[in-house]
Amino acid sequence: MSVTTTSVPALERGLDVLETLSQAPDGLGISELAARLSLNKNAIFRITHALTDRNYLERDPLTKRFKLSIKFLTLGMPQVGDVSLVEESLPLMRDLRDETRETVQLGLRVRDEGVIIEQVSGLHPLRIAVDVGLRFPLHNNAPGKTLLAFQAPEELAATIKRIPLTQDTPRTITDPGMLQEECERVRSRGYATDYAEADEGIHCVAAPVLGKTENLLAVVWVSAPSKRMPKSLFSSIGKQVIQCTEKISGRLIR
Repeated sequence: MSVTTTSVPALERGLDVLETLSQAPDGLGISELAARLSLNKNAIFRITHALTDRNYLERDPLTKRFKLSIKFLTLGMPQVGDVSLVEESLPLMRDLRDETRETVQLGLRVRDEGVIIEQVSGLHPLRIAVDVGLRFPLHNNAPGKTLLAFQAPEELAATIKRIPLTQDTPRTITDPGMLQEECERVRSRGYATDYAEADEGIHCVAAPVLGKTENLLAVVWVSAPSKRMPKSLFSSIGKQVIQCTEKISGRLIR
C-alpha cells in the first residue's frame, strides 16, 4: 500500500528560514541560522541564496546577515479591486509633504505592530527619514494609536491588554485605561498625535485611510522635529492629514 504525504522538505526548510528571520529584526548569519534550525551550513547557504535571488531576503554587505526584504510587504499590501494603495497614495502624500514641508509616511498593521511601507522625504535639510519596512509599536506614536483606535471596537481592549506598553519617554502612555481613552479621543476627532512619546524631539500627526465600509486600510502621518511642529500646530496639521487620507480613500473606493 502506498502512503501519500504532503511534506515537501525543501519548501519546509525554506519556510523555517523565513519564520526564523521574521523574529530577528537585526538579521542572522549562516552559522546562526544553521545553529537555530539544526541544519548544516551548506543547506542554509543554498536556501538563503535562493531566497535572495528571488528578492525575499537581503544581505548586509558588512555584517553578512540576512534579513527579510520588503517584498513580503508588497505581497500583502492592500488592493481595492485593481487599485494599488501605494500608487494611489503617493501623489497625495507628495501634496501633503509640499504643504507641510515635512516627511510624510504610509503604514499598515501587521499583527500587533505597524510597518512603514512608503515615505516621501521632507524638504528641510534636517528631516525625519527611516527605512521602508521599519516596524513600530502601536501604543507610543501617532500612526500606531491610529491603527489601534480604528480597529473594530470590540477588539481594542483585547489588543491593549495583549501588547507590551513600554515606557519610552516620560510622556508615553503605559496605563491600559488611559490608552483606551486616548484611542477613543483619536477616533472621535479623526486623527492621532505623538507628543514625543516614542522618541524625544520627534512629533507626529496621523489619520486613517478607510475603505468603503469604514474598515481601516492604512495610516498616513507627518513626522517632524518638535521645534518645527510644536503641539500648537497639531490641530491644523491634523486637518491637513485628514484631507489627504480622505482623498486617498476616495481614490481607492471610486
